Amino acid sequence: MSLEENKSIVRRYWEGFNAHDLTVWDDLCSNLFSNHDPGMSLAVQNLHDTKKHVFTALLDVFPDINSTEEEILADGDKVVTRRTFTGTQQGEFMGMAATGRTVQFTGIFIDRLVSGKIEEQWVQYDAMGLLHQVKGDYLVLAEAQAARAACEAAYRYD
Repeated sequence: MSLEENKSIVRRYWEGFNAHDLTVWDDLCSNLFSNHDPGMSLAVQNLHDTKKHVFTALLDVFPDINSTEEEILADGDKVVTRRTFTGTQQGEFMGMAATGRTVQFTGIFIDRLVSGKIEEQWVQYDAMGLLHQVKGDYLVLAEAQAARAACEAAYRYD
C-alpha cells in the first residue's frame, strides 16, 4: 500500500469514530488488531474489546465527542495522527458526576498497517488536561500539591 492509501485508511477509521459508528472498524482493522492504550487494561486490547470500551466508557461520558485531524504523517507501514477531541461531560467520569462542561484534549495515535489493515495502534492522550477540565483548577491543584508533599515526605533524606 502507498503512504497515501495508508493515510486514507486511517482517516476512514476516524470518520467512523466521529460518526459514532465503529462498525467500519471491522473492515479497516486486522483480526490481529492490538490497541496499546495506557488507559486500558492489558485484557482490553483486541478490536472487539476496544470498540466496547469506546462505546461504554467514552461515549457514555461524552456522547457528543468528536475529533479533528490536526496532522497526519505516514512513513513505511506506520501512520501518525495528531487529533483534538471535543465533547461535553454528560456522564460519570472517574467517579465524578456529570458536570456539563465542554472539554477539549489532544491525542497522538500511531497506527501500523499490514496489507491495508490497521493491525496495531499506540495511543497517547492528554489525560491530565482532560482531568483538569473535568475537575476544575482548584481540585487538580490541590491534588498535585498533596502528591508533591507525599513524594517529598517519602523521599526525604535527613
